Amino acid sequence: MSATVNAERYAMATQRQLIWWRFRKHKLAMASLFIVGLFYLLALGADFLATADPHATDARTSYIAPQPVHFFDDGHFAPYIYGLKGVRDIKTFKLVYTVDTSRRVHLTFLGHGYPYDFLGMNTDIHLFGLADAQRGDGIFLLGTDQLGRDLWSRLIVATRVSLTIGLVGVTVSLFLGVLLGGISAVYGGIVDTLIQRSIEVIRSLPTIPLWLGLAAALPNDWSVTQIYFAITVIISLLAWTDLARVVRGKFLALREEDFVLAAELAGASQFRIIFHHMLPSFASHIIAAVSLALPAMIISETSLSFLGLGLRPPAISWGILLQDAQNIQTLALAPWLLISAIPVILVILAFNFLGDGLRDAADPYG
Repeated sequence: MSATVNAERYAMATQRQLIWWRFRKHKLAMASLFIVGLFYLLALGADFLATADPHATDARTSYIAPQPVHFFDDGHFAPYIYGLKGVRDIKTFKLVYTVDTSRRVHLTFLGHGYPYDFLGMNTDIHLFGLADAQRGDGIFLLGTDQLGRDLWSRLIVATRVSLTIGLVGVTVSLFLGVLLGGISAVYGGIVDTLIQRSIEVIRSLPTIPLWLGLAAALPNDWSVTQIYFAITVIISLLAWTDLARVVRGKFLALREEDFVLAAELAGASQFRIIFHHMLPSFASHIIAAVSLALPAMIISETSLSFLGLGLRPPAISWGILLQDAQNIQTLALAPWLLISAIPVILVILAFNFLGDGLRDAADPYG
């Protein structure tokens, strides 16, 4: 009896339900969806989660090792970190901070810090603060860099920048790919020829040198916002061709279907046929393609910024943070700078596993 009920439920289900049921069985894809969602939540509340101004420099606190947080004090839940004690190096005369285990600095929730804008509101509330801090104290969860900047705060803000560039870039390339691929398939003739030859020319160009050339051509006096949008446009203009080919192939297969012919006989415009009749029929395939294109976008931005040709300081992104980790001598002094590579690896793997799960679930009858 249950088998009959399940068969009827399966037969009456919508395409969206079939995709979701099959996607839920992909445990790795579900875990990846959780990881991706968590990273975007962290990006949304980046300033709230930051413990210090990510741009603030202090040469006195350079290369401080990560500070562990202790959650219980004398058997009671009272998070604290040990204070820092400055000691002058007799060889270099540099002030070196060491852990002072005799002094405990307790953490406060929803403490005050540097001001920032959140959803149009100006506030200075942060998740963590210090209750009785002294000069030189700070919550350095992941340590500091050469300029004394808090690595945790910079990493959380860099996550927001790198992930939003991927989203904006994929949105632009999705629009171009769907629009030009649909026009190429529906209109055909000289329009199809021009679009397809343009795609072939773009795909024949070596990607990395072209990225480097276009990024290097950006003026040095541009603001952070201008560089941000310029890098997004550069990455997007070179990433729409694959999706356009997929959309064109799908449209050519659907062009002779009965529901398309019925829409044409009913007097529907070509634009309406593309976006209201043909596109929804394979939207799941586009979602899968987009989820696989996102990590490529993120890697592109990270690579350009790492090479010094993408976003530039004072902007903060994963690639800019990894610039500090490319010097072997620096890594010998501060190996914790390599922590910046961990979120890149996690997000790229999560997006790829998520894309695989969506691609498998996009054909629920398979």
